[in-house]
Parts: sequence; structure tokens; C-alpha cells
Amino acid sequence: MVTRTETTTAPAAAPSTDPPPDPRDEAPQYVLPLVVRLEKTAPPARTDALETAARAVLVLLSDERATAADGPWTQAVRDWQDARIRKVVRRARGAEWRKASALEGITVPGRTAEVRVYPPVPLDGWPKELVKLQVSGTDLDDPEPPAAPEPGLPVLWLNPELDMSAGKAMAQAGHGAQLAWWALDAAEREAWRAAGFALAVRTADPARWAELTSSGLPVVRDAGFTEIAPGSCTIVADHPALRTLS
Repeated sequence: MVTRTETTTAPAAAPSTDPPPDPRDEAPQYVLPLVVRLEKTAPPARTDALETAARAVLVLLSDERATAADGPWTQAVRDWQDARIRKVVRRARGAEWRKASALEGITVPGRTAEVRVYPPVPLDGWPKELVKLQVSGTDLDDPEPPAAPEPGLPVLWLNPELDMSAGKAMAQAGHGAQLAWWALDAAEREAWRAAGFALAVRTADPARWAELTSSGLPVVRDAGFTEIAPGSCTIVADHPALRTLS
């Protein structure tokens, strides 16, 4: 016996032009706070501040407080990495810097810069000592053009077509360092750590930027929350262990 069923067809819905929802947006949102010391009389050089911020992120990611199963920062780091890896750079001087330095975190020195990194906090749960610090308008200069990176040094290449404040570029450098860290195996991570997370941040040559972004190296694509358009490629993380360029 054949049983017939009657079906009705609804009109086809118009295709959506909206991007599919990102599962990272469904998770609780955390942010990694970084504070750069910015004294009026002795501001850091821009490139050194970018490099120090990148190293600060790596120092935190490799710290036992963030990696041990029962580490006091481990769960916060996991929650942060399960969502979007937001980083916000604020600036402090004088008494503000002293108060910020008293909070649990790690201060990483550069040649001219000091950056303090803290375990991730909820997006709307910044410590009161940090929430008052200025975030916008952080800009710095290099007293002279930075030299070419040393051979074999990991390099975080900045998009030459984007104009970012120093604070924004510091956050992007941190993103690039983190993507490189994720892509390395345990032995490569330990070697980088033993070298003090030596790295360089440089602006790419415009003629080579397209080659870098299509090389298979980690690429930072900004979510577009501040300063630049969503999806903009900001950094290519060129670590020798990951390099596929000839």
C-alpha cells in the first residue's frame, strides 16, 4: 500500500546578507588589560612600546599562574581565549602608575618602555584603579627610524596601509604575538621563552604586504571595535619556525 502525504512549500526566503554569528560572541567576554607607563618627561619610543607590549602578552601566556591546572589566572585566561581575544591598552603616569603597579600583574620592561599586563577581566569588570586610566589618544614617536630586524628574529609586520594610534598598534602587536604562540609547538615555545621572547615590530614594505598576508603565516584580522574597519588585516606574525616564505 502506498501512503500519500501532502506537502506544502513555503516561499523561499531571501538570502541573508548578514554574516553568520560567531560562536565566540556567545561566550562571556573578557579583556586583557595592558598599561603603558607614559611619563611627560620621558615617553617611550613607539616601536619599543609595541615590542614590549607584545612580549608582555607572551610573558603572561607562559606564566605558571596562567598555565598550571590550579593556577590563579588559568580559568580567566581560558575564558578570555574562548571568546574574542580582546586587549585594551591604557596609559598611566606618576601616582596612577604606582597604583596600577600595585595590582596583581606583571611589569615587562623594554629599552625605553614599561608595560604592565594583568590577568583577563570581564569586559565590564575592570578594577577601579585601571578603569579611570585614559585609553584613547595614546600616541608615541620613534626618535629615529627603527633599524632592520636582526636575521632570524621573529617579526610582527604591521600593515603599511593602516594608520593606528600607538595604543591600538600595541594591542595588535599583542594579538600577533599570541597567534604566533598558539601556532608553535612546545619545544618552539620554550626556545622563544628562553630567548626572552625576543622579537621585532616593523611596518612591512607595501610591495611585500600582499605576499605576507598570503604566506600561511598567522594574520591578525581586527574585529573593528575601534579605529579601523572590521576585518582589516593589521599584523602578520613572521616567526622563523612558522615561516613558509622563500
